[in-house]
Amino acid sequence: MPIRLFSRPLRWTASLLALTLSACAPAPIYKPAPGTLTALPAQVAQSPQPYGHGQVIWGGSVIGVRNFSDHSEVEILAYPLDSSQRPQPDAHAAGRFIAIYPGYLEAFNYPGGSLITVSGQLNGIRSGMVDQAAYVYPLVNVAQSHVWTPAQMRQGHPDIHFGVGVAGGIR
Repeated sequence: MPIRLFSRPLRWTASLLALTLSACAPAPIYKPAPGTLTALPAQVAQSPQPYGHGQVIWGGSVIGVRNFSDHSEVEILAYPLDSSQRPQPDAHAAGRFIAIYPGYLEAFNYPGGSLITVSGQLNGIRSGMVDQAAYVYPLVNVAQSHVWTPAQMRQGHPDIHFGVGVAGGIR
């Protein structure tokens, strides 16, 4: 009988905790257009024809910025995105891509290692090199982008830690 007394409140508490934690996660920053591709950059690089000029929402870690006379390019190491469209750098990398922006970008605002999410349209592929290896980069004409701050990356992740430890000291 005592198990029954505690089971209902325990289930209610667990349900409330799950609802509270899910409500803390930020909403996606970009609304996917109908037909937005779910393919990852590595898939597009291997076989670009089926994807044409589709819309993508990709993200990852900034590798570098290059400025040209009429546009700027940001090379990005892609990672899967979470439900809020934040890159997940603890996951396996999903290839590289080049984000193309009209005009000039200040490289200082896109430091190496920064986490970024872009929304835009595929615009073919380009062959290049990663160190001494040949590489194929999907190109994305960027419509919108967001560089994530450390605080935004933590948002929606509770600071609750469980563990077992042993404490002691020597006198």
